[in-house]
Amino acid sequence: MVSTVARADRESAANEKVNLPRVSQNLQGVKKENLMKPHTKTKGALGQIWRLHLVAAMLLVFATAAFAVPGKSKHGPKAAPDIDNFPVNADGTVSVIIQFRAGTDHGNAMKFAKRLKNHLGLVNGEAVDIPVKLLDKLLESPEVAYVTPDRKNKPAWDDAPQPVNDSIARQNYGVDGTGIGIAVIDSGVYQHDDLQSADMKSSRIVYSESFVPGDPSTNDAYGHGTHVAGILAGNGHDSAGRFFGIAPNANIINLRVLDANGAGSDSQVIAGINRAIQLKNQYNIRVINISLGRPVYESYTLDPLCQAVESAWKAGITVVVSGGNMGRDNSFGEQGYATIEAPGNDPNVITVGAMSPQGTWTRTDDIVSSFSSKGPTLLDHILKPDVMAPGNKITSLLSPGSTLGGLAPASAIIKPTQLTWLCDVFAGQSDCGATSPGPQYLQLSGTSMATPVVAGGAALMIQSNPNITPDTIKARMMKTAWKGYPAHGNTHSRDVRGNDYMSQYDAFTIGAGYLDIQAALGDSTAVNGGATSPTVVFNPLTKTASLVNGLSVVWGQSVVWGQGSLFANSVVWGQLTVDANSLVWGNSVVWGQAGTDACSMVWGQSVVWGQLSDSLNALSDGDPGDQDDSDSTDSGGTITDSESVSAPTGGAL
Repeated sequence: MVSTVARADRESAANEKVNLPRVSQNLQGVKKENLMKPHTKTKGALGQIWRLHLVAAMLLVFATAAFAVPGKSKHGPKAAPDIDNFPVNADGTVSVIIQFRAGTDHGNAMKFAKRLKNHLGLVNGEAVDIPVKLLDKLLESPEVAYVTPDRKNKPAWDDAPQPVNDSIARQNYGVDGTGIGIAVIDSGVYQHDDLQSADMKSSRIVYSESFVPGDPSTNDAYGHGTHVAGILAGNGHDSAGRFFGIAPNANIINLRVLDANGAGSDSQVIAGINRAIQLKNQYNIRVINISLGRPVYESYTLDPLCQAVESAWKAGITVVVSGGNMGRDNSFGEQGYATIEAPGNDPNVITVGAMSPQGTWTRTDDIVSSFSSKGPTLLDHILKPDVMAPGNKITSLLSPGSTLGGLAPASAIIKPTQLTWLCDVFAGQSDCGATSPGPQYLQLSGTSMATPVVAGGAALMIQSNPNITPDTIKARMMKTAWKGYPAHGNTHSRDVRGNDYMSQYDAFTIGAGYLDIQAALGDSTAVNGGATSPTVVFNPLTKTASLVNGLSVVWGQSVVWGQGSLFANSVVWGQLTVDANSLVWGNSVVWGQAGTDACSMVWGQSVVWGQLSDSLNALSDGDPGDQDDSDSTDSGGTITDSESVSAPTGGAL
């Protein structure tokens, strides 16, 4: 049960951080569907963009996105601001999540509900459908602390490899995820050969449950969760070991919360998180992977989804979340800053951004994926993302007959026996040991794909040291992350339309750096306190920022962050100078002029919802990712249009 005491004080304190102009926008006539989506993209021929209009949440693009807007809900301060325009059900009800004050009885308020959908004990709440005309009556109940719409969520995709030193780590430390349970809260997981035991006698998907209303199937009708599971724990069976995951012998706990269109609600995701906590001891669930999300509408201290991931973290489960795919957005001139999505905006969890591996096994030429969302978080100004991992054009498991498999272009579907280079890489046999002639793998891009790379790394760390805590895992990953980014501080990348994007290598773009699993396993830093990501406080007069560690003990220790409120010479950020023009903090778009939309949007205290145009959001659910990830040598586990692959003839196509 999450206490709601002192939330008003926290909100008040947050509102005193920076006094800047607020961005407003006319919302009349704009229809908002707040979908929680996966953060993923699909590879295709140059210039070919296939859209999954139903797949919209944390994917590389949102048809509708949220930024912060001034003012409160017309229903009062206990109602989330986006509830005013949330879609009304056919029977005149609206789907909401009620969070109650600690120690109060739910009964009096529940009498206004028409339908109970879920008990959400994890956040001391209930998911209900309530007649719109009774909403104000509900909010008058003294037991009610806060009411939010039961927002929709979506996934974010891919499979990733060598730059994070996972193969070296597995060899040197003798770890492969054995005995570790990873909860995949996603669209379901298909019983793929690569998720079976090595002897093919049993499945490593040890538990499955659906939280999708009216659909008890735990199979992956959408095709996102299977792809994520492959990055986490695929053993390469159907590709003769060519495509395998970070922790190839870990167990998967399949908690389906997204439907065949990749959509799900907050209450479904919260129910999945709650089940993972309940099953923790039975299946040794030590890691939760959440490759989905939605826009930020209120402080993480009020958001029920953030409260749920915090509960899992406090229960001893390492929660790894995708940061979002809105890094290309420039609606307010913010150049992708302040676009981290929920629940990645929670300071406890490990929030992941995406890198483009450039088709090689070395990391020295890797660049930030242009779509990767940047910090700081809206409203709370938390420094995010925490770490980066490969997320552009990642190859992983295909769920046959799935929505993504059916909509993907032929070039994104990979059939092991079609890959002529397999015979050169492996035993020289005509079939190269590939056991299945049908399509088995799919290439996707997004922070959805980068997230399981980090989650898999966490599983390896836990196997190596079963007593390690989530805070220690986070701190060691951030401390040891690779920081050898381009000396000039920025790179350029292009989408499939040829649009050019510049990425800077500041703290809001790359966090603490590029995940290095080998280095994290070798680190012995003692973490005796929390590891919540710090809050950034901006001074509009000097255009500099400082960090507030809050209740966290870790970030005050010089071994991790260095001395002082600024990370000038810290181990995490590297040897960089901290000021308005430094590589740590990025360019003036964040600091900007105090009266500009970009500065107000990034550092303001309220949220604005706007309709994003295609020109501002080049990546869609079907976007193949950044062009500059050329893989002509097939290094890194992906293939591109330039390679020789026979046209698929069967299976899901």
